[in-house]
Formats: sequence, structure tokens, C-alpha cells
Amino acid sequence: MNEQIVARHWLAHITPKAAPALATSTVLILARIWNANGAEHSLGNAVLMTALSLAAAAAGACASVGRAGDPVIAGTAFAASGALAFAGVAGYADGLPLPLLLWSVATAGAYGLAARYWRTDRRDRVTYERHVSDRREERVHIERVETIRGTTQVEVARTGAAYAESLAQALTARAMLPGFDPRALESAGLPELPERRDAA
Repeated sequence: MNEQIVARHWLAHITPKAAPALATSTVLILARIWNANGAEHSLGNAVLMTALSLAAAAAGACASVGRAGDPVIAGTAFAASGALAFAGVAGYADGLPLPLLLWSVATAGAYGLAARYWRTDRRDRVTYERHVSDRREERVHIERVETIRGTTQVEVARTGAAYAESLAQALTARAMLPGFDPRALESAGLPELPERRDAA
């Protein structure tokens, strides 16, 4: 019932939202470093990056077909294929306009794909929180009902004990009255006293 409330740090909120931009920016920076170190207009490097990108795309296609296809592996392979193609073009190009254009397209695409997963995650989290809240309210209701039932049983037991004690005191007081004759009560048609029943 008393759950600890944990406040998330602001970095924990921002980091998932910044991850796509950080990933594409990192690829762009590494590609431009590679460009400055000899990849510019290098046909061999372009062929290598094209082959790696096609291999990653083929792996993603193989991972996504069939009933045993894994969407996580397929998504990772396709993302790697796109990153390799982007890095190859950014490393091969001689100016910044084309790499920056590709960076903006890749970043927008990454945010588009990530937004879908964020919506699904938010929907699952809201559903879970509603389920937990409903269970908590149900438990509180059950606890209240059981508390009322237990209190009622205690009060009934106290009332019964008080009645039995009062009856015993009344019988004792009646038996101690001067001139009390239990046979006269029986002859008058009153029920037999417990003392006489026990004695019999």
C-alpha cells in the first residue's frame, strides 16, 4: 500500500528523446573524420560501405521473414544498413551540403520510427498503471469490507457476552431474594429454571 515514489532525473527524461539525433550526429562526425583521412572520392571505400550496407539489409530481410522472424533483430539490421549507407555517402562526398541533407533525412526518419515505439511504450505504461490502480482500489475495498465484518463480529460477541453476564447476574439476584420459591414459579406455568434443569 505504501509504495515509494521515485522521481526520475531530468536526464532520464531527455536521453531517450535525444538518442536518435545523437546516433545520426555521431555517424556524420565519424564519416567526416573518415572523409578527411582519405575516404573522399575513394572508390574502394565506397564499394566496401555499399557491400556492408547491402549485407546488413539482407540480414534484416532474412530476420523479418517467416513465422520465426524477430522484429528487433530485423530493425537493428535495417538501422545498421541505413547507418552504413549514410556513412559511406558522407565519407565519399567532398562537401558538407549532401552529408547534412542526409543527416537531416536520417534524423527525421529515426525520430519517426522512435515515435512509434514511444507511443507503444507510453500506452503500455498507462495500461499497467491503470491495472495497478484498479487492483489497489480492489484491495482497499476488500480490506474495508473485512474490517467492517471483523468489527461486527467483535461487537456481536461483546453483546452476547454482556447479555450472558446480565442474565447470570439476574438469575443470581433472583435466587437470593427473600421468599423466592422456584416451585411456585413452575406451578404458575413459568419455564423451569436452569438450576433445576441442571439438578435434574
